[in-house]
Amino acid sequence: MDLTSKSRVVLRVFNAGSLTLPLERVKARFERDFSIYRPPGSLIPHRVEVSLEPAGSVACIRKIIDVGRRADVLAVADYSLIKSMMVPNYTTWYLMFARNRMVIAYTNNSGYKDEINGDNWYQILNRTGVRWGFSNPNLDPCGYRALMVIQLAELYYNNTEIFDDLVGVHSNIESIVESGLYRILCPEDIHLNTDDVIIRDKSVDLIALLESHGIDYAFEYLSVAVQHKLNYVTLPPQIDLSEITFEEAYRKVEVRLGRGKTVTGGAIIYGLTIPKDAPNRELAEQFVKYVIDEYGREVFREMGQPPIEPSLAYNLKDVPDILKPYCVEVGDGETE
Repeated sequence: MDLTSKSRVVLRVFNAGSLTLPLERVKARFERDFSIYRPPGSLIPHRVEVSLEPAGSVACIRKIIDVGRRADVLAVADYSLIKSMMVPNYTTWYLMFARNRMVIAYTNNSGYKDEINGDNWYQILNRTGVRWGFSNPNLDPCGYRALMVIQLAELYYNNTEIFDDLVGVHSNIESIVESGLYRILCPEDIHLNTDDVIIRDKSVDLIALLESHGIDYAFEYLSVAVQHKLNYVTLPPQIDLSEITFEEAYRKVEVRLGRGKTVTGGAIIYGLTIPKDAPNRELAEQFVKYVIDEYGREVFREMGQPPIEPSLAYNLKDVPDILKPYCVEVGDGETE
């Protein structure tokens, strides 16, 4: 059957940039399986097209709550953003479905690549002539997580100058200490006063700079480094935001973003939901199923983003029935 461009359904997915490659694989299988689809109430067969719109996770959400754009699925790199920005006005449930960790990515052309390791990385980044980057904290969780890692490094390595050496003297981002809590203040308009530190809207935007030797190092998720076949420095779990067991330490750092929202340190856990006004709810439910079922879990495992099995659900009673077999409930959206 020849389906014209008029007989198609576009499923819009707003997703964190670090989720793009695994979602591309899910998309390919989904479009193949739904090559002929009859929407509810229609007798005309449609071709399903999945449109991925990668951006920083905060930017993804703002497209919905500030701009008024409609998405069928929202998938972000920090589940807590859904909890704080989407619930209850735009959704009443979400799933925590995969994990990640922070690393420092580099290439074979990076300066001091043969010296850098998990003990001296902050010294290498601070060397004259070394250029490194992170993503915009106001738009992308990888950006504010990079700042958290740098701040946590002061505690782990017992060195109170690390944050100021790498960030403070190069920008208008500040860190203050109050009652044992480190507060990082990110103005809405971040200014850099050096060519040695680079900021881009989302972490994957730094890959091209790495590959062209525009920068030597970039704070990235492990999955991004794996997917793009980059070298990377593994950081201690006490600072790389990978382990639930170190949540108490991670929570000693919080980042206040440009519009006043505060994010507290925690393990990296991806979240997704279907907004209340999703145009194609039935298809959206099917797509999320492909993300969290056995096939989707294997995709994310191969991509360096270990799946959470089963997915953790906030407000399980509102989760679509087709997804409930793949979920268990957690209280108030917090990891147990």
